[in-house]
Amino acid sequence: MRFDIMTLFPEFVERVLGESIIGRAQKSGSIEVNTYNIRDYSKDKHRRVDDTPYGGGKGMLMMAPPIYDCYADILAKSKEDAHRRVVYMSPRGKVFNQDKAKELATLDQLIILCGHYEGVDARVIEEIVDEEISIGDFVLTGGELPACIVTDAVARLVDGVLSAPECYENESISSGLVEYPQYTRPFEFHGKSVPEVLISGHHANIEKWRAEAALSETARLRPDLLEQ
Repeated sequence: MRFDIMTLFPEFVERVLGESIIGRAQKSGSIEVNTYNIRDYSKDKHRRVDDTPYGGGKGMLMMAPPIYDCYADILAKSKEDAHRRVVYMSPRGKVFNQDKAKELATLDQLIILCGHYEGVDARVIEEIVDEEISIGDFVLTGGELPACIVTDAVARLVDGVLSAPECYENESISSGLVEYPQYTRPFEFHGKSVPEVLISGHHANIEKWRAEAALSETARLRPDLLEQ
């Protein structure tokens, strides 16, 4: 799967997505992540990409032409028949969740636009964006962090990124519940021991304990999931 991220801060995005599992997935070829500096598509000699909004108001607004030209360049470098979607990271959008991650993971290509300042000229959103996505009901300084979060969540569902589907199918939220508590060595820590069932070797009892623990933890931490 291919990810193309339009941003004013490509180095930031590259640092975040170049690490850990997502970084290794890029090196192995399981996914492809490209960043594009929107300033490179400005016709202004100072590489300006923003201006004051019509109608007044504080702050600056990202202009449509550099964003559109960046988008056009991405398309020129992409497969014509690719199953793709363009998303704009925006607090106006629907809140991102695991179901949306699964939906996006079926694409061949995901193009993400990162806004900044007071946002983006509405005309370019109408022209190129398929949907707006938010990572929560709060406002950040830009769309780079949300873009990295969406890319990470989607990429780990792509074949070859994780060692097996089981790595994500039983995780918190993916299963519909939060994950059961997990433990590793040492057996005792600060007077607390690992539940005996986990060292019993009885797989049926272990699975039963994990299922009950997941329900209990969901009721305690995320009762809204049980309501759904």
